Amino acid sequence: MKNRKFVTVSLAAALAIGTITANGVLVSADAEKGTIKVAASATPHAEILEEAKPILEKEGWDLEVTVFDDYVQPNLVVESGDFDANYFQHIPYLDNFNEEQGTHLVNAGGIHYEPFGIYPGTKKALDDLEDGDTIAVPNDTTNEARALLLLQDNGIITLKDGAGLNATVKDIAENPHNVEIVELEAAQVARVTGETAYVVLNGNYALEAGFSVGKDALAYEKSDSEAAKTYVNVIAVKEGNEDSEKIQALVDVLKSDEIKDFINEKYDGAVIPFEESSDAEETDTEEKEVELKEPQNYYPIPEEPEGELIDYDAVSKTYKTGDKQYTTVYGGYVGTYKNEDGDTELVDNTLVKPEEADTPASEEAQEVSSVSAVEEKEEKTEIYQNKANDYAILLPEQMSEENGVTIENGKTRIGIIPVDGDYTHSVIKDNAILYNEVYEGADVQYTVLDSSIKEDIVLQ
Repeated sequence: MKNRKFVTVSLAAALAIGTITANGVLVSADAEKGTIKVAASATPHAEILEEAKPILEKEGWDLEVTVFDDYVQPNLVVESGDFDANYFQHIPYLDNFNEEQGTHLVNAGGIHYEPFGIYPGTKKALDDLEDGDTIAVPNDTTNEARALLLLQDNGIITLKDGAGLNATVKDIAENPHNVEIVELEAAQVARVTGETAYVVLNGNYALEAGFSVGKDALAYEKSDSEAAKTYVNVIAVKEGNEDSEKIQALVDVLKSDEIKDFINEKYDGAVIPFEESSDAEETDTEEKEVELKEPQNYYPIPEEPEGELIDYDAVSKTYKTGDKQYTTVYGGYVGTYKNEDGDTELVDNTLVKPEEADTPASEEAQEVSSVSAVEEKEEKTEIYQNKANDYAILLPEQMSEENGVTIENGKTRIGIIPVDGDYTHSVIKDNAILYNEVYEGADVQYTVLDSSIKEDIVLQ
């Protein structure tokens, strides 16, 4: 039999000052680790970096962002070592700059791309496409190729094999609807929406034309498209620094869910977080197998006499144990509370669905504990609440940084969220929930008691 050790932390159902982690302790920012100096373009790059500052600060990093108005100096200051990284360019520009300037800059991580989209002209949906319709595209080499690739991805045309990002209208191999491709200077494309069935625009020109990229685009480049992979905006560093602690911290934060949410909300589809293929593969991998164990009774309730419970107050319970025989028990974990009517009732910390609780938690508390954003849709993890008490403790079946333990007493609410670990394999029994294999060789159990919740870290 494996030996188990556990550490317990008691969390009272009351307000606490500071941030409570899933390890049950008040935390502040890590000790300073150093400064990360980044050169950036103003929009959207510097704006995104500013959003990342407080997150990095919590990890002990001081992020300094300097805005440059040109596309040369940001690379030179990184090459010289005056800056740790820059954020303004895509890979083709980076490669071309290295070749022309003799610099040694490399891609440390793709952060976002600014997609081309197909927008309505005289036709309001791609299903309305008819033979002979006209489609306006930019006429410069790079942008025309991206426009044609997007039309191909949506089944409108087929390009010759290998045309890729050098494609022109001469590379159209199949045109089943005999559409006419109208080539215009990029800034002019949006001006012919009243004359062509559709127009193909990059994000900036779409916004200038009054389009909402997120709402109006009929189709746009996906992360796995050739164009998105090529024109993703990257964190660039001097060769040899891409695996340094500070650069990895920077890239990890810029690819975090918090920054992805910021980008999606602020830029309305004109800027899209880039999902690397390795990220997609990771989400598709089979979930790890975990041998599930049940919660252990680390806090047994004192044995009570057999008989009928006939009376109780805040500190005692009285049982009829026989003919004219009565036994009064003082103490124990099962106490009493005042209900909404002011009557004294027995506490019942058995975990049930909120709708089954005698006093369900507020909708706000349930939402905090249950909402988890996955890709573009909102999924809810099951949550459980103690059945009867004057406060509610909500424990999610799957806990994460987005949904944690919530303690609510009237209008007072505090949350407990994990800072790391895998809280996706849980078993609920009576008044406890055990998260299996949160860390390698370690489980985490929460037990709801009279006026507190206890956390046990169980070492296998």
